[in-house]
Amino acid sequence: MTDATKLLIVDDEELVRMGLRAVLDAQPDLRVVGEAADGAEVPPLVARLRPDVVLMDVRMPATDGIQATRHLSARVDHPPKVLVITTFENDEYVYAALRAGASGFVLKRARPAQLVDAVRVVARGESLLFPAAIRRLAGAYGNGAHRLADAGLTTRELDVLRRMAAGRSNAEIARDLVLSVETVKTHVGNVLAKLPARDRTQAVIAAYESGLITPAG
Repeated sequence: MTDATKLLIVDDEELVRMGLRAVLDAQPDLRVVGEAADGAEVPPLVARLRPDVVLMDVRMPATDGIQATRHLSARVDHPPKVLVITTFENDEYVYAALRAGASGFVLKRARPAQLVDAVRVVARGESLLFPAAIRRLAGAYGNGAHRLADAGLTTRELDVLRRMAAGRSNAEIARDLVLSVETVKTHVGNVLAKLPARDRTQAVIAAYESGLITPAG
């Protein structure tokens, strides 16, 4: 259990928290270490419990998930990954949470296996969760806030970034470009540093909003 991914669940509905905990705690590699009913509770809980992933409701009556995610991204050293849990996929609030620093989202009506897979994908950070949905959100709600020009990316780094946006893992990118996985990891690290972005989701959103790549493909 010592190597289990530690999770914090944040949702203002107790029944939702109970359901998420039941599904996630049933997995040998996942462990729920705490719960919160409002985004204001998140920073002190993160400081005390050190979760790897925070499952964050995006709409809460006091401090919402967007504000809480922004706080973690801006003010916490080595912040946990944030997985937004939401009722509606095509929601401006979801995109705002992604822009604030969330690493992905999952629907509350998702099947247990989908929820577990989403948590694992976000925890590993080696591929993009639901890339087609993020592309649609960027097309609908992107506001061009990032002005990166070309960000100094090389042609190879742009190749890697496009494949990151398509949801390809490091191993898949390596096969596509006939490179070693270690070389791909180096390119991914360079892309994150140049944009700059703390993870793949943030890099892809910045690339969409700057026009480096387009939601239309």
